[in-house]
Amino acid sequence: MCLNCHFSSGRGLPERARRAFLLAAGAGIASPVLAQVNVGAPSAARNIVPAEDLEQAGAQQYAQLLAQAREKGALAPDGNAQLRRLRTIAGRIIPFAPQWNPRAAQWKWEVNLIGSKQVNAFCMPGGKIAFYTGILDQLKLTDDEVAMVMGHEVAHALREHAREQLAKRTGTGLALSIGAQLLGLGQVGDLAARGATQLLSLQFSRTDESEADLVGLELAARAGFNPQASVTLWQKMGNASASSQSGSLSFLSTHPTGPDRIRNLQENIPKVEGLYQAARR
Repeated sequence: MCLNCHFSSGRGLPERARRAFLLAAGAGIASPVLAQVNVGAPSAARNIVPAEDLEQAGAQQYAQLLAQAREKGALAPDGNAQLRRLRTIAGRIIPFAPQWNPRAAQWKWEVNLIGSKQVNAFCMPGGKIAFYTGILDQLKLTDDEVAMVMGHEVAHALREHAREQLAKRTGTGLALSIGAQLLGLGQVGDLAARGATQLLSLQFSRTDESEADLVGLELAARAGFNPQASVTLWQKMGNASASSQSGSLSFLSTHPTGPDRIRNLQENIPKVEGLYQAARR
């Protein structure tokens, strides 16, 4: 199910989230000037790859993934309780996304659930979110913890970390091409499309992961989810990585846990606690 028809106008959201969405849209929020966490400016390297091309590539790969899951009977139907839960949580988080990336206001957001033992979740460029049942079932995530996972993955998309990583991988060749043609957007687009097959396997940097942790923490707090859940989430992740019965820990292969990660979150929780309390009121 594509959620853009609902989210583009605020329809289909819980009332509190709908009001926040309309307020943000009316205010034309386009920058994190009111951000409580500090992550600095996005990398300029990402500009080598046009955002539109990567978002289109992400949408194509996402559609292919859903088609494969559907063929295997692994794609959750709209009436699935866990999927409804995910879409409700997304409906509270997404209204705050344009504060971090103005393009997010026009994204055709989607949220889907795939039946798999994989402990994994992702948000592709352009707002394409997917969770695997393994991360919900094996870690027994609360709504607050789900919101932290979702906020983290949405933050990767908002901060355009995939775009940055692809630009770094192909930067030299692209720079020469652009320098030679000046208007080499066609070649850039082709490379972005070819890079789409890499989107699910991209290794983000430690800085990317820290940014996603903090931006995701703030997104979830603004949406009324307890920021303390960021700590319990990663504690569960750590316990799962130490368990031989934890299934396929795809999430931890690209999102390693550790005391430094938890410590960084604990240091930033006080910065967003007021946002959480205000949202709860």
